[in-house]
Amino acid sequence: MRTRIKICGITRVEDARAAASLGADAIGLVFHAASARAVSISRAREIVNATPPLVSCVGVFLNADQDLVQEVLASMRLDFLQFHGEESAAVCGSFGRPYIKAVALSGKLDLASCANQYPQAAGLLLDSHQPGQLGGSGIKGDWSRVPKHSPQSLILAGGLNAGNVAAAVRDIGPYGVDVSSGVECAKGIKDAAKIKAFINEVRRVDSC
Repeated sequence: MRTRIKICGITRVEDARAAASLGADAIGLVFHAASARAVSISRAREIVNATPPLVSCVGVFLNADQDLVQEVLASMRLDFLQFHGEESAAVCGSFGRPYIKAVALSGKLDLASCANQYPQAAGLLLDSHQPGQLGGSGIKGDWSRVPKHSPQSLILAGGLNAGNVAAAVRDIGPYGVDVSSGVECAKGIKDAAKIKAFINEVRRVDSC
């Protein structure tokens, strides 16, 4: 199986283009003002417009006002929404886009319950963030807590980098992986060499 790769926390056009050219399947744009990787709607629109076709653009939200989500969707093409807060399944599914629901590994992990609570989610993103927070902390997730089988597609996040992503993919076999701080030279500024190394490690495991 080909593991999908998302480069999250994109804040610059050149980083989106680099991620796409190096083989990323998706980029993430953070619409949460308190995040160091937050982007304005106008900047996000520039990034989305510069992202090549067949590379998915994901909008990342944390307990956002529904009017903000609607304003973002009216301003640009987003292929997926990603929710990191206490949003209900009804809210997540109300915007007419496929959505990903983040699950905090630091909390009490019950994937079966999450799957039942968000049955229409395109996938569950397992991150090392504290409940009610965004990811991007660089703290490695405790992958031993992840069950081998899930009723929904699993996306691993939290502390991934080129040095550990191969083991995570090999041990868990997720649908996808999501990286932000692990491919940065500064918060919100991506490093093309790190992106390339990360993607190469994932593809190396995929080919085994």
